[in-house]
This record gives sequence, C-alpha cells and structure tokens, in this order.
Amino acid sequence: MRLMVVGATGFLGTHVWRRAEAAGMEVVTAARSPLPDSPWHVLVDLAADDPGRLATTLAEVAPDAVVNCAGAVSGPAPRLAAVNITGTYTLVRAMARAAPLARLVHLGSAAEYGWSEPGVAVTERSPARPVGVYGVTKLAATQLVELARAAVPHAVVLRVFNPVGPGATTAGLPGRLVAELRTALAEGVEVRLGPLDAVRDFVDVRDVAEAALTAATAPTLPHPIVNIGSGRGVPVRTLVTHLTTLSGYHGRVCEDSAGSTRSADVPWQQADISLARADLGWRPRRDLVVSLADLWEATS
Repeated sequence: MRLMVVGATGFLGTHVWRRAEAAGMEVVTAARSPLPDSPWHVLVDLAADDPGRLATTLAEVAPDAVVNCAGAVSGPAPRLAAVNITGTYTLVRAMARAAPLARLVHLGSAAEYGWSEPGVAVTERSPARPVGVYGVTKLAATQLVELARAAVPHAVVLRVFNPVGPGATTAGLPGRLVAELRTALAEGVEVRLGPLDAVRDFVDVRDVAEAALTAATAPTLPHPIVNIGSGRGVPVRTLVTHLTTLSGYHGRVCEDSAGSTRSADVPWQQADISLARADLGWRPRRDLVVSLADLWEATS
C-alpha cells in the first residue's frame, strides 16, 4: 500500500509517517520543508499551492490513501484560515481531479465541538459550536471534507482530542509544561502556567497515528466523522501533577500566566469513542502516565 502523509514534519504527521513505515507501507511524505530522513518526499504547501499543481503531484505519486496531518493550531486568524481552510480546499480539489478513489483521512480537532455539558461525553452527533478561531477554521475544513465526499467518496474526518506524547510542541499544555519544567530545573525558577481547572480528554499521539492508519486501510467507513480520544476526562491539574512528579521538580506551580481563553469557555470535554470502536475496531492502548513519561524522556 502506498500512503501519502501530508504535514509529515509536524507532531502528528511525524508519528503517522513512522508508524506507517513500521507497518511496512510505502510512504510518501509531503510538507512545506525538506525531510532528509524520508526516502520519498515531496514539497507541498497546501495554503499556497494551486490545486492543479497539487493534482499533478498526486498523479505522479498515485497514493492508495492520503492522511492529512497539515494544520496550524495558533497564530493570527488569516494564517489559521489559510492553512486550515484554504489548505484543505486545495487538497480535496486536487484529489477530486487526480486521485478520486484514494482514501482521504483528514485529522480534525475536538476544538470543533466547543462547549459541552460537564459530565456528558461528546459524540459525533453533538452540535459543533467552536469558541475560537482555531476551532472555527477546523470545523470549516471538516465541512469541506464532508462536501468532497461526492467526488472523493472514501473520505473520513478523525476528530482528534488532546494529543500528548513524544514530540509534543509548546503550542499545547503538555509540551509547554515540559519546557517550563526544564527551565525551572536548570535555572531554579518557578513554573508559571495559566488556570488548571479545565477537564480534557488526552490521547497518546501514537494511538492517534494508529487510528489514522486503521482508517486509511479499513474496508469501509460507515460514518464521515469519528472521534479519536481516550474516552476519559482528566483534570488538567492532574496532568500537571503527573508531569511534575516525573520530572523531579519540587517547586511551586503558579497559575498566574495568561491561559487559553478556550479553557474558560470550554471547562469540560470528554470524547465518546464508541464509533471508533465500531467503525475502526480501534481503542487507545496507552494511558496518560505512559504518554507523559515518554514525552519527558524524549526531551532529555
């Protein structure tokens, strides 16, 4: 099987690429920047490329499936819109022209759901009410993929909740906390974070990669959107406690920095992953402590 991984230099994309190679797939990586370790890499900038040019690339690659891991999680609104909306539009247009029968697995985000009732797990039928620009742009991308199913029928969106594990970037709390802890241990300063009262569903990035590969190879995909999470809501403060214990840091954790506005607007979120089990036969295999331990070790 030939798999094209778009956004292969990012946090999610790197893990999808590596897991696909380990599974014996022929992998073509694609990203805006070079990837010297990849045997077959193409330069692609979904936000700037013309669909016709990308269609030519797809025709040359002839993938059996495409996993779209490309996306921006932070930055000004025009940048988020260009990468998450225009980029997705470019990809689905190009696939409709050059690879309409290839499987498209697009990685969406739990941010598309927005506020949810505390104690009630979010299903794929829950209303999408994003509270920030990032969630709005990711929801628009999901809707583009849903519309594209008329021309690219084997397309699915995996709504990924809060990925954590080796390679996590400072754009998310786990990666940012690791950086704060490393600085605190080296310089003797205190760790400073925003409010830690929210509850989130954290899922190991390697489990996300396995879900993406399972979706890429599944015989059928009955539903256009599938939640990928742990199925457990964890207080953010619990994650911080686990990671500080793993690090050996014994100082204060101050909650006086500017936190994410989403934490206040979305205080509680947990995925219902019943559909992932039913449609993909997938379930998460790694618990949060393992994910955090591996994240910490990867930065040593």
